[in-house]
Amino acid sequence: MVGKDEGWASVPPGTRKSTYARPEYKQAAPFDDFVLQAIETANPNDATLKKVPYSGIQFVGIPEFQSFGTVVGQSIAGVVAGQTSVDNALKAANAAADRAVKQVGYQK
Repeated sequence: MVGKDEGWASVPPGTRKSTYARPEYKQAAPFDDFVLQAIETANPNDATLKKVPYSGIQFVGIPEFQSFGTVVGQSIAGVVAGQTSVDNALKAANAAADRAVKQVGYQK
């Protein structure tokens, strides 16, 4: 529905594997193969260039993650594009995550 209503490049990455096989998505998002490969090969035990004392990848296993993960990505993109500051992007991202987890009762 997002692809039809908002454009195929607006479909949130990682939502459905079948999206990456759709010709409409491939045309609108020429980076699709790269993203799918990154998702499929992410290694939570070796996720960074340099060794770190923790494991994990940028993913939270709750249904609400997609919604606030998208907001976080858009906030970071705003910093890269020079449209907002890092502090403002972090505040917006944190607010979106807080709102999402409070709405469903994970956090009081």
